[in-house]
Amino acid sequence: MAGTFSQIHIQTVFAVKYRESLLLPSFRQQLFGYMGQTINNLGNKTLIINGVGDHVHCFFGLRPAQSIRKVMQEVKANSSRWINEQRFLKCRFEWQEGFGAFSYSKSQVESVFEYIKNQEVHHQTQTFREEYIAFLKAFEVDYDEQYIFKDPISFPTLPK
Repeated sequence: MAGTFSQIHIQTVFAVKYRESLLLPSFRQQLFGYMGQTINNLGNKTLIINGVGDHVHCFFGLRPAQSIRKVMQEVKANSSRWINEQRFLKCRFEWQEGFGAFSYSKSQVESVFEYIKNQEVHHQTQTFREEYIAFLKAFEVDYDEQYIFKDPISFPTLPK
C-alpha cells in the first residue's frame, strides 16, 4: 500500500501440543531460523525468535495488511511440517491450538528483545504457565482458565 507507514511490534507465544518438551537443543536454532524466514516471507520483519523445549516466543514487526492470525497460522503449519519432514523426532510433531499476542511500543522493543533472548535463564525460575498468565494479567487480557495452556500431565511410574 503506497503511502502507508506503520510501526507495529508484536510478540506471540505458543506451545508444543500437550506441552511436551520436544523442541530439542539439537535443532531448536534451525527451527527458529526457519520460523523467522516464514515471518519475513509474509512481508513482516522478524526481530527475534527464541524459546525452550515446550514453547516459543516470536517478536516481529507486523505489516499492517497482515493479520496476526494469518502469520501464526503460516508459522505453525510450516514449522510443524518442516520438523516432521526433517525427522528430528521419532514422533509426529504438532503445535497446541491457539497463541497469545501482545503489542509493544518502540520504546519497549529492546527490553522485549532481551527478555526473549534470555528464555532459558528465565525459565529456571518460572514455568511457562506462570509466565503466560503473567502476560495475560499485565496486558489485562480477559481469559478463561480452562483455555490456558495446561502443564504437562505426569504419569506415576509403575512398580517393577
